[in-house]
Amino acid sequence: MSAHDEDDALVIGLVNNMPDGALKATERQFRELLASAAGNRPYRLRLFSLPEAVRGEASRAYIADNYEKFSSLWSSRLDGLIVTGTEPRTATLAEEPYWGSLTKLVDWAQEHTASTIWSCLAAHAAVYHLDGIGRRKFPEKLSGVFDCARAGAHRILAGAPDVWCIPHSRSNDLPAPALSAARYQILSMSELAGADMFIKEEKSLFVFLQGHPEYDPDSLLREYQRDVGRFLRAERETYPQMPRGYFDAGTTAALAAFRARALSERHGDLLADFPTVDVHGPAARAWRPHALRIYSNWLSLLAQSRRQAHARAL
Repeated sequence: MSAHDEDDALVIGLVNNMPDGALKATERQFRELLASAAGNRPYRLRLFSLPEAVRGEASRAYIADNYEKFSSLWSSRLDGLIVTGTEPRTATLAEEPYWGSLTKLVDWAQEHTASTIWSCLAAHAAVYHLDGIGRRKFPEKLSGVFDCARAGAHRILAGAPDVWCIPHSRSNDLPAPALSAARYQILSMSELAGADMFIKEEKSLFVFLQGHPEYDPDSLLREYQRDVGRFLRAERETYPQMPRGYFDAGTTAALAAFRARALSERHGDLLADFPTVDVHGPAARAWRPHALRIYSNWLSLLAQSRRQAHARAL
């Protein structure tokens, strides 16, 4: 990148709070998504993570070597920010050890970014901090690839069709009526997954995603296999439901047969016999075109905001 490009480059912060098992994969997913969405537009990605997130020794060392100190974020100049969630460890979000840092981040982003994307559990936390809207727990974890329909108009949806699909993987929901009552604009809805994408624009454009457009083709498979392992090791009481709209008929039958065996032969070693699954067929990443469109539009919004700021400074 030339010196001129460096001056013009958008600066994007990624606050990656995903658990150890997904830390590197999430970083890679956002790197690849942003690189594809940016095209020839120069940008620079800066990495951070909440210091209170519970980490093993290897992940702490990786973050120390590859991420900036979280405290350095407060004096940073960022055009845009992406914040991921992490697996809850307490009954309420406000009891999480990172709550103070996360709420400070929400307030900082409102003042110091043109736009911030809050992903899944980070969206839940930000909305709770901003407007006190609590999460509603599903009877069973919501997992799968769901059709979402356009429910509002905004530049970040430029070029989007009326219906698209997005992976969702979460145990809680932000109810659409409560969001609308608090002046969030819902941009896409799913009949089964509820509010998919919604925004609130005050000093910064906050974009909230309950789904995961950044996911790899096998992300839902890996999460499902992880949850099956937890059941087999008696770390959870119930066998997980298969992700919806994700596996073909043959795979669904094989996984149902394994479930029947697991219910009768429950032990940790059985996970070694988990069926071999190929999720890289024609339907793999059916959500990718929409993900690229959304993030390309988001980068365009950041670039426009940068140009407007420069014009005001002249």
